[in-house]
Amino acid sequence: MGRDKDILALNAFDRSTVSAMAGDVREAVQRRLRMFGPDTVLFYDEPLRIERAEGVWIHDASGRAYLDLYNNVPSVGHAHPRVVEAIRQQVGRLNIHTRYLVDVVDAYAERLLATYPDEIDRLVLTCTGSEANDLALRIAQAATGGTGIVVTRTAYHGNTAAVTEVSPSSRRGHALAPHVRAVPPPDSFRAPDGDVGERFAAIVAAAASDLEQNGIRFAALLVDTVFSSDGVYADPPGFLRAAIDQVRARGGVFIADEVQPGFGRLGEGLWGFARHGVAPDIVTMGKPMGNGFPMGGVAVRAPLLERFTAQMRYFNTFGGNPVAAAAGLAVLDTIREEGLIANAGAVGAYLMDGLREIGNRHMAIGDVRGAGLFIGLELVADRETKEPAPDLAGRLINRLRERGVLVGAAGPYGSTLKIRPPLCFSRANADLFIGACDEALRELAAT
Repeated sequence: MGRDKDILALNAFDRSTVSAMAGDVREAVQRRLRMFGPDTVLFYDEPLRIERAEGVWIHDASGRAYLDLYNNVPSVGHAHPRVVEAIRQQVGRLNIHTRYLVDVVDAYAERLLATYPDEIDRLVLTCTGSEANDLALRIAQAATGGTGIVVTRTAYHGNTAAVTEVSPSSRRGHALAPHVRAVPPPDSFRAPDGDVGERFAAIVAAAASDLEQNGIRFAALLVDTVFSSDGVYADPPGFLRAAIDQVRARGGVFIADEVQPGFGRLGEGLWGFARHGVAPDIVTMGKPMGNGFPMGGVAVRAPLLERFTAQMRYFNTFGGNPVAAAAGLAVLDTIREEGLIANAGAVGAYLMDGLREIGNRHMAIGDVRGAGLFIGLELVADRETKEPAPDLAGRLINRLRERGVLVGAAGPYGSTLKIRPPLCFSRANADLFIGACDEALRELAAT
């Protein structure tokens, strides 16, 4: 069906085309390449030069507005006034490391932990999601005495050395480290008939057993709870339970990576794992926590953290700094007071219905799946064989950009549009996107 694609190659621009670009864009791209090197990542056939953003809109250097369905970092909307003001006030008052008692930091920790099941009662704050996943691996390995990690085949969990080892999508064809096993995701589209959860549990158990048979003690299953880089798999609710039972039966722990699905994106509570009726052992957070302000965190069961800290000390100078905490509090307040979880559920369902409706006249739409405002639109060359259509996905993404809509790709073949707008996305915004998809697909079918 095709080769797995490097996550950074999805929707990346081809630097061999720079000479054909308009003068101002060409100069900006060449400037970037001079400073950051030829492998710097830029998106779209012609990269965007952006200057500002608000809500669901991004504005380029010419003043053109683009509807943003690409970026999950500004979870409550680009430049949200409440978050901006919270950051402004706090940075004007105090920003320092966490070895002093600062009320805003402790208030944020209390508020955040209160959103978790009672068993998850400790918090460590970091500066990035990569740091959070790195620390989660260390806690899991200290708690279990093992090093073996099971992840999904196209997973992405960050970019530290340790986390890159458990991010198959970043390895550009290199073999996995000996202590890592990558399993197929809980595919609800191409997999054979049967129970998705039981099938996923069986392959996780087999991977854990393979580690043990090779003399590597199993430590953890680490998954993004909406399997975003694997192509977006959210249903049926509850399917993760059986795999987690297998993990714990083998002495391992379950790490829920909530960097992308967390903070209300799936439209049912704050956390993706909640759709499955489970309480993880460790949860990691990142990008959306501060709506663009760099922060991350690990929420964990106290006994696991105590085993880790008994072996080594951990200190992160700016993890949980007062400005980050102020931003985080403003995000939690905004999600609650603006009803953004309910909005994600309602508008997400409306958007999926609309995409399925245009699928009735575009045979290239093979599947529409997801939860809330995290949706995968799978493009196929043939509905019967379900052959992926990554080239069509790439052309569609760039046609949408021409229409003022930004969206990205995901999945092992690069054939799934990954749709994740800010949580303030409206039905009117959804109509604009659905109409743009309809028009672009009609044009592409005619070429």
